[in-house]
Amino acid sequence: MTRTRLSALGAVVLTLAGVLTWALWPGEEPRSRQYREAVACLLTDDQGLRGAQAAEVWSGMQDASLETLARVQYLTVDGAQTVENARGLLNSQIQSRCSMVLAVGEAPGAAVREAAPVHPGVMFVLFGDMINGAPKNLSVMKSSRGDVHDVLVDEMGSDLR
Repeated sequence: MTRTRLSALGAVVLTLAGVLTWALWPGEEPRSRQYREAVACLLTDDQGLRGAQAAEVWSGMQDASLETLARVQYLTVDGAQTVENARGLLNSQIQSRCSMVLAVGEAPGAAVREAAPVHPGVMFVLFGDMINGAPKNLSVMKSSRGDVHDVLVDEMGSDLR
């Protein structure tokens, strides 16, 4: 074979290799979900997400997150179930810019009742009986998955509609 033929054959092989590489290269990697700045936080008692009420609330929050692209996160009050322990975790949620804080359990609920009047820019949700004289940013509701979903979508997803 002459040099010219070898050069032409080499060029064809390189071109074929390039075309095959391009054709067989994997497509774009799936992108991670692009969340909005809105964050909804759950504060639970020592049962965490194992508690029936907290599990139902968390499921509703996750459903709403898929629809609104708001981030959801939770913290569990470990150790003694005191307002002081819950208050520290609640303050960290507020400082980490949670737009909405939902609380399940006695100590988390007491901490939220204290914090709501002091933090009017944060929406708080408790589960259970109505509270007389609650500030405007504190709601009380039942803990059904659908109701939690609807509240989060109404409060955090309005700009997606």
